Amino acid sequence: METGLIVAGFGGQGVLLIGQLIAYSGMLDGKEVSWMPSYGPEMRGGSANCTVVLSDEPVGSPKVDEADVVIAMNKPSMLLFEKAVKAGGALLYNSSLIDVKPTRADIRAVAIPCSEIADQAGDLRAANMAMLGAYAGLTCSFDIDLLMDALRHKLGGGKEKLMEINRRAIQAGMTIAAESGMACSLR
Repeated sequence: METGLIVAGFGGQGVLLIGQLIAYSGMLDGKEVSWMPSYGPEMRGGSANCTVVLSDEPVGSPKVDEADVVIAMNKPSMLLFEKAVKAGGALLYNSSLIDVKPTRADIRAVAIPCSEIADQAGDLRAANMAMLGAYAGLTCSFDIDLLMDALRHKLGGGKEKLMEINRRAIQAGMTIAAESGMACSLR
């Protein structure tokens, strides 16, 4: 089975990190993975996105034209990538920054209040971790311990003080997914 994912937002929102953590978690879980970033030269504040492919078989291409899941961290990304979701797929969007609802009726749309979750976790910069948790909760792809192992690998030892905040944000995102009634529905 192969899953294609697009993660998009502004540079500085941690969209590339979300993709890296999903890919690394997949690798830790024994999956074949690819991760391909795309961003403008301005980085912070400009558009940024990445594709992730998780598969039981070797990945033929990192390109994702029709995504099983799109994660949109800002309104321009949702407007751009909503059309890339496969019929029956899912669009997870950051309702803290996106004030419109997706228009397609043939996909599942899940609003995640990322900023509010991150603020309650202790740091607004953890909004991407809230979305990561929501993705994990909706797909039941990874448990929190696997995600935390991937995060430790990516951040290294110098950011250990942020691990508990990130854990709280991931766990809260997973809880929102469970409360949405769609937990484990995006497999």
